[in-house]
Amino acid sequence: MTAGPEAAAPASPQPAHASKRGLKLEFEPNDPFRAELRKRVDEYFQRTGRPRQDCWEMYAKTVVVLACFVASYLLLVFVAQTWWQGLLLALAMGLCTAGIGFNIQHDAGHKAYSKHAWVNGLMAFTLDLIGGSSYVWRWKHAVIHHNYVNITGYDYDIDVGGIARFTPRQPQLPIHRWQHLYMWPLYGLLVIKWQLVTDFRFLITSALGPHELPRPRGWDLAVFFLGKALFFGWAFVLPMFFHPVWVVLLFYVVAASFLGVLMSVVFQIPHCAEQADFPIPSPKTGRMETPWGVHQVNVTLDFARKRRATFWFVGGLNFHREHHLFPVICHINYPALSGIVEQTCRDFGLKSEEHPTFWGGVAAHYRWLKKMGREGAE
Repeated sequence: MTAGPEAAAPASPQPAHASKRGLKLEFEPNDPFRAELRKRVDEYFQRTGRPRQDCWEMYAKTVVVLACFVASYLLLVFVAQTWWQGLLLALAMGLCTAGIGFNIQHDAGHKAYSKHAWVNGLMAFTLDLIGGSSYVWRWKHAVIHHNYVNITGYDYDIDVGGIARFTPRQPQLPIHRWQHLYMWPLYGLLVIKWQLVTDFRFLITSALGPHELPRPRGWDLAVFFLGKALFFGWAFVLPMFFHPVWVVLLFYVVAASFLGVLMSVVFQIPHCAEQADFPIPSPKTGRMETPWGVHQVNVTLDFARKRRATFWFVGGLNFHREHHLFPVICHINYPALSGIVEQTCRDFGLKSEEHPTFWGGVAAHYRWLKKMGREGAE
């Protein structure tokens, strides 16, 4: 449905169109770990006959998640009569919206939902329907973040403009001493900023941090505005026919803030914790000294791998290492692939770190924020 950058880890370590400003970063090309891992994973799919995409479980999950989203919206707008009913349903809306993002949109945006481009495009459009831009997301997440994870100056996801210090390579400010406390409510503003500011700013500047990227044109631009129009229509215009403006805005903030915290935490705990590495390019060569596959293992953590409910809700993102190594494979397959990845890591002498539980990951991220806020932290 939309044209754009490849959403998978490319054959070479860097994307074909990393940036108009030339912010490209090369990795060590000799990557025997990645070659062996891909061989073993290919053998698994050949042996089992499991599909890499178009998994029936994913289609069934899509129906359930979308039905829950529609039901919570209709109940909030047309049924809720009291403040506590509105509050509970707004939180349910945030939860269901996160389910769409973690599961449907995320797989589709990586071209992991289906082997058919039009199906991926249609499912990726669910992000536009909930207020984001699938075009901007592909550049920000699927290309920039996935290729340059935890590399200061390249990974846009760990650069929040001085509000917080996520890596030892970022400058430290006095305010960072308190970031382990104030970042949690600020995480709640992420979605509001994304829906109302960031996408439109990209449309004007064509930049995400240091990366200058192509603006959407033609069909991509039409999809951008269509998605925004539909989102503003169901999120603000329609409810205002039935409720006062302040009520609509209040419960929008409740739902979006809850969604922002959920999204931030799920995507922060696999990368911003003490067990993860934060490497930088070699000063001598200007490139990364490790191969791309090894880099992904060193900078990415799994969490709560034994919790089936967590796996279902977050769309397999608790198997985050598997996702970064195989982003074009549907997340339904990640539990089976995790054993292959872990054994291959052992065979190559690589660490295979994880948070045993979700809350253990949250605590690890809290400790990392506190450590990075202390003067001289490395």
